[in-house]
Amino acid sequence: MEDLSNYRRSYEKSELTEDNLPEDPIKLFQKWFHEVDFGSSEEVNAMTVSTFGLDGYPKSRVVLLKRFTYEGFVFYTNYNSEKGKAIANNPNICLSFFWHSFERQVIIKGKAEKIPENLSDGYFESRPDGSKLGAIVSNQSEIINSREELEQKLQQLEKDFEGKEIPRPNYWGGYIVKPVEVEFWQGRPNRLHDRIRYQLQEDYSWKTDRLSP
Repeated sequence: MEDLSNYRRSYEKSELTEDNLPEDPIKLFQKWFHEVDFGSSEEVNAMTVSTFGLDGYPKSRVVLLKRFTYEGFVFYTNYNSEKGKAIANNPNICLSFFWHSFERQVIIKGKAEKIPENLSDGYFESRPDGSKLGAIVSNQSEIINSREELEQKLQQLEKDFEGKEIPRPNYWGGYIVKPVEVEFWQGRPNRLHDRIRYQLQEDYSWKTDRLSP
C-alpha cells in the first residue's frame, strides 16, 4: 500500500475576500484567467469537463476552453463522442479549472448546448490542416484495431484533400456551457481556504455567498 498521508503543502499565495467582488462571476473569472496566463507557464485554458454517461456513471476528461463570454464557456468536440452522447442525454455538466501555481480552482455548473453552425465553421477554418484532418479521421471514443489504422486513414485523407479546402464534418462542433453556479476557491494557510460561490437567480442577477472550506 502506498501511504500518501504526509503529502501536504501550505497554501499562502493569495486570498479571496468580499471586498470589490464583481457582480458577475465572468468578470472575476476573466481577472483570474489573465493573472494565471501572464504569471505562469500553465496551459491556462485546460479544464476538466464532467458529464453523466449513458451508463449512469459520471466521467471527467480534460478539454481546452476556446472562448468565454458573459453568456458562457465554449469548447469543441465530436458530437458523436462519449461526452457528446452524454450531453445529448443530460446537458447539465460541470467544468473545473485548477491552476496549481496560483493555488486557485474554479468550478462551474451549467447547461451545455450546441453553438450555431456558422461559429463552428469559423473556428474549424482557423485550425491547422492536420487538426482538421484529425477531426475527420477519428471516430472519437469508438474502438479501433490499431494506431496504424488511424495513420493509414490520415495518409489517405492527406492525399484526397491535397490543395483542397477541408470542410467541417457535421458531427464536429462547439458547445457553450451557460453557467448557473460558479465557485471560486483560493488556497489559504491551515486549510482555511476561501470559497466564494455565485448562483444565478430568476432575474438573471447573481447571488454570492462565502462557503466554509
